[in-house]
Amino acid sequence: MLHKPFQGMDATKMSYKYKNGVCNLFRTTSLLARSNHMARDTLIGGALWEEYSSEVQRRMNDPVNMGEITQEEADKESKQLIIADFGAESCGDAVRLYWLIDPKNDVIVKSRFKSFGCGTAIASSDMMAELCMEKTVDEALKITNIDVEKALRDDPDIPAVPGQKMHCSVMAYDVIKKAASLYKGVDMSEFETEFIVCECARVSLDTLKEVIRLNKLDSIEQIVDYTKAGGFCKSCVKPGGHEKKDLYLVDLLAEVKEELEKEAISKKIKEAKADGDFNAMSLVQKIKTIESILEEYIRPTLKADGGDVELVDLKEIEGGYELYIKYKGECMSCSMNTTTTLAGIEDMLKFKLKANLRVLVI
Repeated sequence: MLHKPFQGMDATKMSYKYKNGVCNLFRTTSLLARSNHMARDTLIGGALWEEYSSEVQRRMNDPVNMGEITQEEADKESKQLIIADFGAESCGDAVRLYWLIDPKNDVIVKSRFKSFGCGTAIASSDMMAELCMEKTVDEALKITNIDVEKALRDDPDIPAVPGQKMHCSVMAYDVIKKAASLYKGVDMSEFETEFIVCECARVSLDTLKEVIRLNKLDSIEQIVDYTKAGGFCKSCVKPGGHEKKDLYLVDLLAEVKEELEKEAISKKIKEAKADGDFNAMSLVQKIKTIESILEEYIRPTLKADGGDVELVDLKEIEGGYELYIKYKGECMSCSMNTTTTLAGIEDMLKFKLKANLRVLVI
């Protein structure tokens, strides 16, 4: 039996289109079942298996919401049937979403799916279908790929899948928009509330920030590996590609890394303080706190002019402290290193530490 290709899919682009006259997108239910059982032994590998939550593993092997909803069933219950197809060119996967909707209140009373792809895509699609049930179409539209991934977690603070598999939940998010567009009779673009950074892999700004933060990524290569963003036409990687972008991955990576560094510095300051009282800290805590303030508030300005400052020693004297510093780079020959610059460093430290401190240059 031949299957028609999904409506709305470009059959010249999709890797799972007709081959020798037969569509290999949805071959048989047994193929899907076999791919589920293959997940642990073949698709993942023993070492990586531990990085998947038990909920993901369960839905890989025994999806709860896989199946079809027929027009006959919809007519019998006086409900409207929506069948939406969406394919992810980033990994060759595809999903078909079935909604049974009560037209009186727009509530999705039943949701089922079929999926052709890896085990993670099947688990994500299964959870996506479940999250849609008993919601109105407008409420379902608020479900994001991040919501799907978080719903699959065993522990709210531990990702359900390895970072490089985060992109599998993006397809589940997109097929919801496709189903809603069919029900409302509008184009999918009307529901595009997230800023899409990579159009090829359909990866949003929120997803990229989340993955970079969770996995502490520090290179474009890692972003491509974890999300597929930037792995195709590469226009979103940096300026100079065939298409101009509002935001590039190089800029986003630098922005998130800067945010993480600031958060780390703030954490160090918080950890170094003993009830916020600089005088009550140990010597090690005092030095750590001063270093953190220098790193966040002083060094960026000095480094911008080719200079830097090094903490040499901290001595406790009667009524306060003496901090010895040494200039580096351009600051060593600057005419203001013992006047304006020094006063600025001292004033900042006094303000932040609430302590009587004198800064000396050696």
